[in-house]
Amino acid sequence: MFRSVFRCLRTNPVAGQRSMSLSSLAGKVAIVTASTDGIGLAAAQALGKRGAHVVVSSRRQANVDKAVALLQSQSIQVTGTTCNVGDGEDREKLVQMTLEKCGGVDILVSNAAVNPFFGNIMDSTEDVWDKILSVNVKSAFLMTKLVAPHMAKRGGGNVVFVSSVAGYQPMQALGPYSVSKTALLGLTRALAPELAQSNIRVNCVAPGVIKTRFSSALWQNEDIMDEFKKQLSIKRIGEPEEIGGVIAFLCSEEASYITGETITVTGGMSCRL
Repeated sequence: MFRSVFRCLRTNPVAGQRSMSLSSLAGKVAIVTASTDGIGLAAAQALGKRGAHVVVSSRRQANVDKAVALLQSQSIQVTGTTCNVGDGEDREKLVQMTLEKCGGVDILVSNAAVNPFFGNIMDSTEDVWDKILSVNVKSAFLMTKLVAPHMAKRGGGNVVFVSSVAGYQPMQALGPYSVSKTALLGLTRALAPELAQSNIRVNCVAPGVIKTRFSSALWQNEDIMDEFKKQLSIKRIGEPEEIGGVIAFLCSEEASYITGETITVTGGMSCRL
């Protein structure tokens, strides 16, 4: 059987290739949370450059305006609004605005995260845990719950959670945050088989240390980075665009047989649970 397949590919090489046009996201609508800088903005850019209409948001209007202006300057279709994803009313307003202005939703990139604590995990308080789990985990699920019925109406869609290498290897002084990122790996696996019935794929990206404002306490510390780079095959920190490209791939038809998976983008750092 394999000989006949190989013979077919030799005589008709096109049969062994996916058309690059399948990566087009033209006509798709993508909500990206926490998307006015860093990985969220890079994801919006990558999706927009592939033809999607992107809906960007953050808590501050000034940040939204700046991101919208940047994306428009790159000929990307974009709508912006303020949203605190930890607030139920804000989540509902974000989805409703997307439906009214864009006609539906096909993609959700859940990128919002907080980390109000740095130190020994045994010194963390109940308030710290409530805040981190509410925004980093619970809101990711509740946003998915809001958009899934609308994706199903359009024949399917894609959900991508942004986790972290810390979800595999907890970082010193970032215990509660690391636990929340591990939870996203499990949420991905739990949602994927259920939403597959509606032709909705659910995947996750786990970045390593990426050069963003959110992680500046790490990459601006030379001692920390010198130790961290010892664990890497590619001896540098990552760029937001390198995560945005992976997210766009997961939302494309080229990834149509991938669901329930987490792609680690870490420069070669070992990642195992």
